[in-house]
Amino acid sequence: MNKKNVIYLTKEGYEELKQELDSLKQKLMYEISERIKEARELGDLSENTEYDEAKNEQGRIGSRITELEQILNNSEIIENTDSNQISVGSYVIIKNLNTGEERSVRLVNPQEADIFSNKISVDSPVGRALMGRKVGEVVKLKAPAGSVRYEILGISSKSLNQE
Repeated sequence: MNKKNVIYLTKEGYEELKQELDSLKQKLMYEISERIKEARELGDLSENTEYDEAKNEQGRIGSRITELEQILNNSEIIENTDSNQISVGSYVIIKNLNTGEERSVRLVNPQEADIFSNKISVDSPVGRALMGRKVGEVVKLKAPAGSVRYEILGISSKSLNQE
């Protein structure tokens, strides 16, 4: 596999994407096929909105399946062994020095990013600023509201369970 095209995923992220792929394949094979079949039975397809909607959804699901298959085929599951330096998959406790707020985040690839689960993309401004850093370092980044400084309080390869 060409190293340039490798997508690094956490084990959890890989499993979530695989589960989504399996679910979409099931939906595409059964539910959408059934909807298309029922819509065809209604007669004239040129003015059949149910048929058009089902075909459009089939296309969207097919595109997502292709995207997921490409991601999973080009992925490599990362194993964090060095918890002294922030890398993809690291759990990090950061303190916003402007507000004093502490939070725990996990750095992941864009395919896994989910702000509501505190999974921050390594391609985000915060992710880029944290990559390769160590405990005790202070990183500074520009945000729309101005400059923000974060102190790195902890790094782990396992969940820190701090919210």
